[in-house]
Amino acid sequence: MKDFIIFGNIKIQYRLEYSDRTSLGITVKPDLKVLVKAPTEADPDLVKAKLKKKAPWIIKQQSYFLSYHPKSTPRKFISGETHLYLGRQYRLKVLKSSKESVNINGKFLEVKTKEKSRTRLLVMKWYLQNAKTKFETIAKQSVKKFSKYNVAPTSIVLRNMKTRWGSCTPGGKIILNPELIKAPKGCIEYVIIHELCHLVHHDHTQKFIDLQTKIMPDWEKWKNKLEKLLA
Repeated sequence: MKDFIIFGNIKIQYRLEYSDRTSLGITVKPDLKVLVKAPTEADPDLVKAKLKKKAPWIIKQQSYFLSYHPKSTPRKFISGETHLYLGRQYRLKVLKSSKESVNINGKFLEVKTKEKSRTRLLVMKWYLQNAKTKFETIAKQSVKKFSKYNVAPTSIVLRNMKTRWGSCTPGGKIILNPELIKAPKGCIEYVIIHELCHLVHHDHTQKFIDLQTKIMPDWEKWKNKLEKLLA
């Protein structure tokens, strides 16, 4: 059953499901939808009253997921265009050469290619190769911080995702968006630690937030930087 509450000037829509349980459960999904599970005999008005008390938390969670969605502006792959790498801007310089390569040379991202039409392919391949190397190094450092919780990812893989910087499967596999290579190291570490926290707490409960803060006290700084940098 779909319903809504009004909190201030904000309308919060939610889906209400009844089940054989003893307490009210509220979940905010990554797509910003709110799912409410209530005991079979629960009074709908009482459910709404409890939801209004939790409204600040719901809004906070929706804002969290909303700002977590990648919004990177499309870039052109021509000389003069700026491209990000580890939080810094580099100007693309395309040079014709019999040998193909991509390297950072001072303030330039220098691409040598036989055909200019191959520039995008070469740059994306370079990004992916660097993402694999950098993410692996940062992940190893981050995983050590979770040793006392006796958890570790089964694997860490890269996958292009339109709506997430990272995710964690029920089986413990952590998936990272290679676009993260454009952000500073702190932002990459934040996303990895966020997903590692899911190995301990699966949902975004207060315990999850407390653990994330304990492992990375300045996580909000890097989250905000990631949001602004790739907006």
